[in-house]
Amino acid sequence: MLSQKRCWIHLSRRAISNTKAATASPSQPKRRRSTTFSDTLNKGPSFEDFVNGKAAQTVLDPLQQARDNVEEAKRLPKWLKVPIPKGSNFHKLKKDVRELKLSTVCEEAKCPNIGECWGGADKSKATATIMLLGDTCTRGCRFCSVKTNRTPTKPDPMEPENTAEAVSRWGLGYVVLTTVDRDDLSDGGSHHLAETVRKIKQKAPNTLVETLSGDFRGDLNMVEVMAQSGLDVYAHNMETVQELTPHVRDRRATYAQSLSVLNHAKKTVPTLITKTSLMLGLGETDDQVLQTLKDLRAIGCDIVTFGQYMRPTKRHMKVVEYVNPEKFEYWKNKALELGFLYCASGPLVRSSYKAGEAFLENILRKRLTN
Repeated sequence: MLSQKRCWIHLSRRAISNTKAATASPSQPKRRRSTTFSDTLNKGPSFEDFVNGKAAQTVLDPLQQARDNVEEAKRLPKWLKVPIPKGSNFHKLKKDVRELKLSTVCEEAKCPNIGECWGGADKSKATATIMLLGDTCTRGCRFCSVKTNRTPTKPDPMEPENTAEAVSRWGLGYVVLTTVDRDDLSDGGSHHLAETVRKIKQKAPNTLVETLSGDFRGDLNMVEVMAQSGLDVYAHNMETVQELTPHVRDRRATYAQSLSVLNHAKKTVPTLITKTSLMLGLGETDDQVLQTLKDLRAIGCDIVTFGQYMRPTKRHMKVVEYVNPEKFEYWKNKALELGFLYCASGPLVRSSYKAGEAFLENILRKRLTN
């Protein structure tokens, strides 16, 4: 009897449940229990991230990223492996950067030379490339690990003063200033960068200043603002050969536009040293590299550097070739033959690699004493 009663109760509950389901409004969504579902795909960028320009900020699972880094390190040629950054000067520069709320391309772009450039015993020979206008770029080049967003935060009005204070503290003989691209600003950030140069010259008049700036969307008036700011070296990177530019760089950065920037800077202030950098290992041919060098000499570019492209993460374009050190030596000799004043060329060379120790500094010092 008890068993029959239980059965009747069970059937009654089921009938009530079925009745509710049948009478429910067809427009009312069926309720589902929430579930926890986690996989590699769900941890990646969403469609909304791409629409908002935030896809590059998506961070991979730390453990998986560590595994990827280990695997990548195993595949690297021996000449591309570097020691872990250390040393009192390295930590001093890092502390000052944090305290003054500055960003450095050394950290943001994961430069392999950060230990060598920051960690020397003589801080007057240390080179730190300070990245102005924040740490978020409005462009999305396929080779670069700097964060991207269409609407970055507004520039810090105290950044020029803080940067000059940092340079003064460090006692640097040579400083490199660079910026993210800020297409959201009407002047591309040129006046902010120019003001930083002027502040440095006031606080540290003996410090030589190189700026590595963007193309300001091709606005040559902004190029003039920079060229006339009191800087010593005007640098703007071509990055790669003409044929690969649309594949490697953001569509707003063109080969011809970059040439026009370097050309106009030299015309504005003929005594300026102009400088650019090229990455190798992207699939370029020798003829293409040679033509790029000739194009640069045709506009009077003085300095060129060559370095190996290194893939920052698996979200970035792959390395086509790890170029042998002998090939880098070949391009150095070829550049000097074509009339460049100086060429730094090697697998680990970057555009601002140990700039304060380069022959470039000697050139400027001689000009100042003549």
